[in-house]
Amino acid sequence: MAINKVAVIGAGVMGAAIAAQLTNAGVPVYLLDIVPEQATNRNIVAETAIQKLLKAEPAAFMHKNNARLITPGNIEDHLSLLADVDWVIEAIVEKPQVKQALYKKLVAVCHKDCVISSNTSTLPLSVLVDGLPESFAAQFMITHFFNPPRYMRLLELVTSPKTRPELISTVQHFADIALGKNCVLCKDTPGFIANRIGIFWLQCGILEAIELGLTVEQADNIIAAPFGIPKTGIFGLLDLIGLDLIPPILSSMTRALPAEDAFQPISQLPTRIQDMIAAGLTGRKGKGGFYRLNAERIKESIDLNTGEYSASHKPKTIKETNLQAVLSSSDKESQYAWRVLSKTLAYTASLVPEIADDIVTIDAAMRDGYNWTLGPFELLDQIGVDWFVEKLQAEQRLVPPLLWKKQALYLVNSGQLHFATLTGLYQPIRRDPGLLTLVDMKRQHSSLLSNDSASLWDIGDGVACLEFHSKMNTLDMDSMALIRQSIDKVKNAFTALVIHNEGEHFSAGANLGLLVQAIHNQDWAAVEQLIIQGQQTYKALKYAPFPVVAAPSGLALGGGCEILLHCDAVQAHAELYMGLVEVGVGLIPGWGGCKEYLRRWLMFPKLPKGPIPPVVKAFETIGLAKVSKSAVEAKELLFLSHTDGITMNKSRLLADAKRKALSLCNNYTPPQPCVYALPGKTAEVLLGMSTRSLHAQGKATPYDLTIAAQLAYVLSGGDCDMTEPLSEDDMLALELNAFVTLVKQPNTLARLEHMLKTGKPLRN
Repeated sequence: MAINKVAVIGAGVMGAAIAAQLTNAGVPVYLLDIVPEQATNRNIVAETAIQKLLKAEPAAFMHKNNARLITPGNIEDHLSLLADVDWVIEAIVEKPQVKQALYKKLVAVCHKDCVISSNTSTLPLSVLVDGLPESFAAQFMITHFFNPPRYMRLLELVTSPKTRPELISTVQHFADIALGKNCVLCKDTPGFIANRIGIFWLQCGILEAIELGLTVEQADNIIAAPFGIPKTGIFGLLDLIGLDLIPPILSSMTRALPAEDAFQPISQLPTRIQDMIAAGLTGRKGKGGFYRLNAERIKESIDLNTGEYSASHKPKTIKETNLQAVLSSSDKESQYAWRVLSKTLAYTASLVPEIADDIVTIDAAMRDGYNWTLGPFELLDQIGVDWFVEKLQAEQRLVPPLLWKKQALYLVNSGQLHFATLTGLYQPIRRDPGLLTLVDMKRQHSSLLSNDSASLWDIGDGVACLEFHSKMNTLDMDSMALIRQSIDKVKNAFTALVIHNEGEHFSAGANLGLLVQAIHNQDWAAVEQLIIQGQQTYKALKYAPFPVVAAPSGLALGGGCEILLHCDAVQAHAELYMGLVEVGVGLIPGWGGCKEYLRRWLMFPKLPKGPIPPVVKAFETIGLAKVSKSAVEAKELLFLSHTDGITMNKSRLLADAKRKALSLCNNYTPPQPCVYALPGKTAEVLLGMSTRSLHAQGKATPYDLTIAAQLAYVLSGGDCDMTEPLSEDDMLALELNAFVTLVKQPNTLARLEHMLKTGKPLRN
C-alpha cells in the first residue's frame, strides 16, 4: 500500500501546516473545513488558511509553488472527494462527540485501505473509537504532529490492537521517508510521551521561578544552554506555544491522570498567568507574553510578581560545563535548575513502562518533540545517575525503580550502544534498515585522520567520510589541511568520499576571527595565503580522481557553500539554507565561489542567449547575499544542480549520500576544466549602473557600492573581452585580488567585527 493522496480536515493552524508539509513531500492534499454561516464563498476557511500559509514565518512551504498541490474545500460539499485518498487526517476541535460525528461520515466515504487518523494531543484513542464499528477501529490511529510540522521531526503514533498492522507500517514508512519524521510508537496514555513530560517540565518551570523570585531571563538562561535545551528555555517556549493553550491542556491532563500522579500537585496555573491570558498577553500571537517588543522595538520582559514590563536584560553566559557543579551551587539560579530538572527527570523515570516500553523511545520523543539536544535519560547519564539518586535520597525524595541500581542508562559494548531496562540488564539499540550515522561509526572505529577542525572516517564499502567539527563547523587552515590529507588518503585506499557532519549546521563558513586578527596585524600575506590555500584545496577536491559527494544540512554559508559548489554531487537534507553571503561582511567569495557559481549560470540552458545574462544572474544572487530557504530553493538558485538529491529525513542523509557516491564510482572521471568567455567592461558598466540605481533608491549603502564594484569586476572577467577566454586560475586570481583589496578597507573590518559581536550584518 502507498500514500499518493491525502485529505486534511480542519484548516486551523495545525491542520493547514500539516497540509503544507504533505505538499513538501510532493503529495496532493484536499484541505477541508466547515462552511461559515451566511458565507458567500463556501470554501473561505480553507482558502484563507492557504493564503496565511503563504505568508507564514518561518515558511510552511519549502517552495511557494507547493501551495498549488492543496485543493481547498468544505465538509458539506466535498467529502465525496475522499473516496480516492489514502490517508485522512482529522485536525478539528478537541471534542470527542464532534470528532465522532465526522468519523461516521468518513466511514461511508473512505475505501477500506484508507488510513484515518486524528492529530489530537489530548484525547485517548479508546475514547475516539468508542461506539464506532470495528472496521473503523481497524483503519484508525492517532498521528500527533508537533508544531510547526515542517520543522519538528517528531510524529507520535498511537494505535490499538484492532489497528491493521499493514496500515501502521504504511504510515510509518511514509512519515519516515516522505515527511522526514521520527515516527515514535506511543501507548494510549494522557499526553502520550512528549507532552506528558514536556507539560510537566513547563509547569514546574513556571511555579519554581515564581517561588524563587527569578526573572524570566534568569530562569531561561540557567535551564537552557547548560543542559542542551533550546535558548527559548521555558518562558520563551511558552510564548511560542501560546499561553492560552496551556489551561485546556492542564485541564485535560488533570482529568485524565490518576489522583496519585505527580502531575496533580503542580497542575494549577498561577494567578499571574491567568491574568496575562485574560489581558491578551498570550505570547507571540498576542500582545506579547513573558517577553514582548515595545513600541520602540525594544525587548521587554514581565515581572512575575508585579506583572509590570521593563527592558529585558540578558544574564551572563554560563561557562560552567560540569552539570553537577551547575546543579549544586547555592545561588537561586542553580536551585531553580535542580528543582525543575530533578522533578522532571525523576517523573520521567517513573513513567517507564507506563508511557513507553523503553528509555530510547522517550529520549527520541523529547529530542525531536521539544528540540532537546539530549533526551531525559541521556541527560541523566551526563549528570551522573549515582550522583542524582544520592541527591534525591539526601532530600528524602522517592527514587524511581529504574534508577535504584544507580547505574548508567546507556553504555557501549563491542562498539554498539546499549540501553538499560527495568530489570537492570542492557539491550542493544537496533537501528532501522537504511540508517547510517557517524556517531555509530565512531563507536566502532578510530578516525583515519584528525585535527582540531576535521576528521576522516571509514564508513564502509570503500567510502570515507570527511567531518567538520569546529564551532559552527567554521573552516580554517586546519580544515584545509585535513581536506588535502583526506584527498591523498582516499586516493590510495578508498573509492569515494562523502563530506558530512551531524552538527546542527553543515558549515557557517570561514572562521572570521582568524581573518580579523590578520587584519588588525595588517598581515596581508597571511590573508593572501588563507585565500590561496582555500582556492587550491577546493580545486584539488574538485579534480580528485574519485567522486566527492557532500551531504549538508542546516546552514551552508560562505566557504561552506563554496565547498559544496566544488563537489561532484550533493545529497542535501530538505532543510538546507545555502548561500554565498560574503558581502554581508564586506567581502566577496574568495575560495572559488564566484567562478563555480558563475559557471552554473553560464551552463544554464534557460537563460537568454549572450554572455551578459549569466553574469547578471550570478551578480544578483551573490550581491544580495541570497540564501535558500530549503533545498528545493537551493536548486532554483542553482546552488544545487538538477541532478542533486534531496533527503527529507535527516537521519537517512548519510546513507543516501553514500549510495550516491557509490553510484558514481563506475568509470568515474573528474570534470573537465571550464573556460570562461566573459564580456569584460561592458557587463561591469551595466552592473555598476544597476547598483547605483539601488543606492539612489536607498536600497544600497555607500559601501555596498564598493563591494559591488569588486564583485562586478570579477564576474565580468576583469579587463578581458569575449575573444580572450579565461581559465579557472584566471578567475581565481581575480577573486584573490578583489578579496585582498576589500580586506584592507576599514568598512570591511567594521562589518566583520559587527558580525562576530552580534551575529548580524552591518549596513555601513
